Amino acid sequence: MFPQIPYYEFPGQVLAIELYKEAGIRTCDISSYMLGNDPDTKEQLHADFEFTRLAIPRRVYTQAHVDVMADALIGIKEYAKDIKHGYKITWEPPILRHF
Repeated sequence: MFPQIPYYEFPGQVLAIELYKEAGIRTCDISSYMLGNDPDTKEQLHADFEFTRLAIPRRVYTQAHVDVMADALIGIKEYAKDIKHGYKITWEPPILRHF
């Protein structure tokens, strides 16, 4: 959804944040952000894919909940091209920064 945002600015994280801002939907990214940095070079590792995970438990959400998620994604898609930058990490713990 954000091809203009490079992997080191975490497009999967951008979508997770936009979903929260748009509709209060909590998600997580499965992407370069989660991979972290190369232990030798300290450079950000590049994931093959930049995903945002929507976990929907069975028997908990109704069709109305799924419709809200779909509407939020459609709304974000309409302005996605206007988002020019992702995010930069200014501090992270030494291990498991995605937690």
